[in-house]
Amino acid sequence: MGSSKSSFSTKMGKMGSPIAFLVSTLLVVLVSLSLPSKTTANDAYSPPVSPPYHYKSPPPPPPVHSPPPPKEPYHYKSPPPPPPKEPYHPPPVPSPPKEPYHYKSPPPPPPKKPYHPPPVPSPPKEPYHYKSPPPPPPKKPYYPPPVPSPPKEPYHYKSPPPPPPKKPYHPPPVPSPPKEPYHYKSPPPPPPVYKYKSPPPPPHHY
Repeated sequence: MGSSKSSFSTKMGKMGSPIAFLVSTLLVVLVSLSLPSKTTANDAYSPPVSPPYHYKSPPPPPPVHSPPPPKEPYHYKSPPPPPPKEPYHPPPVPSPPKEPYHYKSPPPPPPKKPYHPPPVPSPPKEPYHYKSPPPPPPKKPYYPPPVPSPPKEPYHYKSPPPPPPKKPYHPPPVPSPPKEPYHYKSPPPPPPVYKYKSPPPPPHHY
């Protein structure tokens, strides 16, 4: 560590004279600019441009900072503050009761039920009149009369002729038993009389 400090001081000693020279030249230039010029020339004085300074040696390395020492925990002189309280929410303010609305005119009447007119009875249908006479009834199928067979010659039996054929026997009809009269358990109901809601229609005249 001692050798590094001595080398750094020697470098700064070598660089001290050029820096002092630069500072002095800058001061001279500033003073000369601040003084009033005695010349009557139109050209303004321009100081000579100083050439850029080139270091003969590399610049010093940046200082190495050691990490800061750890901070000791802070001890409160008084007890720690209490935990934060929850925000206060005031209870809701009840809204004032609404006054009943007074109509400027009487209230409207209640809605009426829709009117359904009674069903109109349909007029009686007139009998249909054909424009032409009705078609004739269907005819019965035509059966032609039987063709008479030619007369047969009488057969001459070699033996006596057979007896004439007998008529088929038809037994007499059996009389059906007499029907007992039907006794009603109660009298039959009278036919219903239709009551018109409106006067009956006039009779139809043909």
